[in-house]
Amino acid sequence: MSDDPRQAAERYRLDRALRGAGLEPEPTRSAPERGSTAAERAAFVETAIQQAIRRGEFDDLPGAGKPLTGLGESHDPDWWIRRKIETEQLTGLGPPALTLRVEYAERAERMDAIAREAEVRDALEDFNRRVIEARRQLLGGPPVVTPTVDVDAEVAAWAERRRAREAAAAIEAPAPRRRWGRRGR
Repeated sequence: MSDDPRQAAERYRLDRALRGAGLEPEPTRSAPERGSTAAERAAFVETAIQQAIRRGEFDDLPGAGKPLTGLGESHDPDWWIRRKIETEQLTGLGPPALTLRVEYAERAERMDAIAREAEVRDALEDFNRRVIEARRQLLGGPPVVTPTVDVDAEVAAWAERRRAREAAAAIEAPAPRRRWGRRGR
């Protein structure tokens, strides 16, 4: 029998349900002892798998009959990391050369999300600092070809985009309606 009390309790419930239905429960198979050989353990596991296949416990599994994804690609020892990044849609991971390149391409959207000019200036100066630091590092990987940004020009572009958004919002927003039926008393 198992040393795990949860498994023992579940086995007891199952045996009781089978006896209540008029069926005889299966005799309990004991797992190989601790001092058993690897061959004995492998034989026990193989037997358990074959019995489960005969009972149909592996039927109707998700992905049954479908090819395994990624088998035709070349061997990549970090395949599991890449798959986790894709499935979890993680960002900001990878060598600095790539992350800085992505951040450079998305800088307008990132800056537009900031409300104050001082914070925009700080964010741009931080970006320039990280680009320069990445160029100094000799960690391997792709070279850092991301240019630094002109902080004053980027702040001016941010301010212009902000004014354009505010003007567009003012045009699209309806004028406040006056209520004619009520007077303040």
